[in-house]
Amino acid sequence: MSSQQYRNRALELHKKYGSEERIVRHCEAVARVALVLVETLKKRGRQVDEPSVITAALIHDIGRNRVQTVHHGYVGAEIAEKEGLGEAVAEIVRRHVGAGISKEEAARLGFPDDGDYVPRTLEERIVCFADKMVDGDRVRPFEEEVRRFVSKGHDVQRLNRLRESLREDLGGEDPERLILSELRA
Repeated sequence: MSSQQYRNRALELHKKYGSEERIVRHCEAVARVALVLVETLKKRGRQVDEPSVITAALIHDIGRNRVQTVHHGYVGAEIAEKEGLGEAVAEIVRRHVGAGISKEEAARLGFPDDGDYVPRTLEERIVCFADKMVDGDRVRPFEEEVRRFVSKGHDVQRLNRLRESLREDLGGEDPERLILSELRA
């Protein structure tokens, strides 16, 4: 499928599940950020499941149509599974919330199973990080997300580990600088 076909399929699903326009615009912005990372990693010889990354990025917040809590990742993954988008897409959507949700946090939050929701695969980490770089439909400095995490009492160390893991994948290049330079060029 072409990128336009991925976008069209995502738009169909957003319409089917009643997404507000702001959610659609946010998902499209996250997909643009994720694509910068995917293209850079592929140029450097890394294997990346681009279709799963782009599809998941385009629908990662579709669960917000049903719930406005951290559970939206889990709900969105159920939608992805129901729509036949594949296990990789469902897992990316499931694990994009925050900088991941540990098994203990998931139990405390009443998630329906006993697993963790921390992004592990490269594809999961790409979408999770891309989501942290976007506020609404605006790409912004990573530090803004760090401040938001601090203000909400979230695990800033996990957020910073996410960034550092992508820096390693990019051969030492900072993912934030790469994204900002590519999208503001």
